Amino acid sequence: MIDVIDDLHRRGLIAQSTDEAALRASLAEGPIAYYCGFDPTAPSLHVGHLVQLMPLRALQRAGHQPVVLVGGATGLIGDPRPTAERQLNDPGTVAGWVDSIQRQLAPFLERPAETDGLQGPIYVDNLEWTAKLSAIDLLRDLGKHFRVSKMLAKEAVSARLNSDAGISYTEFSYQILQANDYVELFRRHGVTLQTGGSDQWGNLTAGIDLVRRVEGASVHALSTPLVTRSDGTKMGKSEGGSVWLDPSLTSPYAFFQFWLNADDADARTWLPLFSERPAEEVDALIAESIERPAARTAQRALAEELTLLVHGPEELRQAEAAGRALFGRDDLGSLAAETLGAALEEAGALRVDGDVPSVAQLLQLTGLVGSLSEARRTVKEGGAYLNNERVTDADAVPADDAWLPGGWLVLRRGKRSIAGVQRTGTAGA
Repeated sequence: MIDVIDDLHRRGLIAQSTDEAALRASLAEGPIAYYCGFDPTAPSLHVGHLVQLMPLRALQRAGHQPVVLVGGATGLIGDPRPTAERQLNDPGTVAGWVDSIQRQLAPFLERPAETDGLQGPIYVDNLEWTAKLSAIDLLRDLGKHFRVSKMLAKEAVSARLNSDAGISYTEFSYQILQANDYVELFRRHGVTLQTGGSDQWGNLTAGIDLVRRVEGASVHALSTPLVTRSDGTKMGKSEGGSVWLDPSLTSPYAFFQFWLNADDADARTWLPLFSERPAEEVDALIAESIERPAARTAQRALAEELTLLVHGPEELRQAEAAGRALFGRDDLGSLAAETLGAALEEAGALRVDGDVPSVAQLLQLTGLVGSLSEARRTVKEGGAYLNNERVTDADAVPADDAWLPGGWLVLRRGKRSIAGVQRTGTAGA
């Protein structure tokens, strides 16, 4: 059986760890409890959070007990960002986000009954113990264990101190609250390992130090790398903003396309991080991607595996079917209205109200061509398609029976340029 630490190293999921030899020994002695925290700063997690879920899943497969913390308390404060103070959200809003993120996390760690021996997750909210702390308790019982010089040395804190924005005591105190989470989880659930992003390393080690000072116990931490694109930008962003795990914020089709459209270098870097395939299969996919980049082997592997993981088999099937149908390889009628609409919104959508323009006008209005004369030339050359049927009359108006479920038309120029047209008032048709 592959050692879980070796597997995490092989996948590139360990950036830093405390006393790795001692951690390996602890893991080898028998099941441990470990935790990772997620602050509710939005109603959903995004694809950048997947890198935190991978060690959680790997350690669970190795027989250890996952504890998942969604920070109802720390989410009210906010971890210091490098450049500016976070906006403080309303407590009711944060409480709603805690609930939605806990529900979102559940499928990643819940295991079917037949997988006996795998530990089911424990979910906790740090507001449960933090809300009970008085100001005196915080200062006397926790604050006395923290040295200001070490707190100031934390990268995010020092960056803010040297900026025009400065830093409030609210955000400065965040690391005390997170460190206290480790103490509470050690006491309540016997947690002896915390995982988190490498930007959280100062908070992770502060927790280890507090457990040692308060409980006299030796515990561990490991961090995952910060995952970026090859151009240095955050991987969780697309042109339209964050790529969310919530299907109401980022459709399964758009989620699938995010991975499918990844740069070749990014896909080869991300595949070991996010794929739970055997090492030799991952290596073969990367080799094929290098040998035949046009096949987009690594991208397709990521898109299929992660869409299945996040959204399930039916949404994966629909996302794949949408890609085939939009480009004429499958029947558009096979798509659910929601999938078709999501795919066309992603491609670019035009709404029409009242009289429906001609095909030539629609080609121009959607931006598939620059002018009516170019539209007519495209039709004449056989390069314009309406619902995957070649258009022969540029001045024809789409008939009533041409509109697909949801009130959509699919316009295509050539093989790859797609746009959607929706008739106002028919979205639920």
